[in-house]
Amino acid sequence: MKKLFTALAFVLLVAACGGGGGAPPRNLDNACSIVSQRASWLKEMKAVERKWGIPVHVQMATIHQESKFVSDARTPFRYALGVIPMGRQSSAYGFSQALDATWKEYQVDQRKFSSKRDRFRDAVDFMGWYMHGSTERLGISKYDARSQYLAYHEGRTGFARGSYNNKSWLLRVSQEVANRSDMYRYQLISCGKA
Repeated sequence: MKKLFTALAFVLLVAACGGGGGAPPRNLDNACSIVSQRASWLKEMKAVERKWGIPVHVQMATIHQESKFVSDARTPFRYALGVIPMGRQSSAYGFSQALDATWKEYQVDQRKFSSKRDRFRDAVDFMGWYMHGSTERLGISKYDARSQYLAYHEGRTGFARGSYNNKSWLLRVSQEVANRSDMYRYQLISCGKA
């Protein structure tokens, strides 16, 4: 009986410590710190850069804006009368905050049916795929973090229509993404990770 209790206590302890898989790295303002804490992430982002041509710093700035590097990030709940939950604002989920329909399109197009939005490797490949498509369809430079983010947020049709021009908050956010992309680029150069 004592062995059973000890084994059960051990399993519960391991289960309690196993949570927090969605926890982000510390110091999100330092690209070198992020990639030193998550070495596999740099490898995966560089693979995306080779495959799709989207620079690591553009990927990182977009992920920072979308999820703050939280693997299971979701949009907030909407409430009726301030208290009655009405569901989430959208189906966006994971590192990349990909919507259900766009993720499904990626899975079919890339034949990656077991890919997951909360798996970093899959999330950055999705972002690379989407941004590459924005370059192909809209002519956006792969180094233009601001415009890539606007197309990512508004969708390619919305970007082509200029829907973001009526959203001053989004124009501000897209400039913050561009600034962070530049900051991450210089940081990665400084620590030899570019």
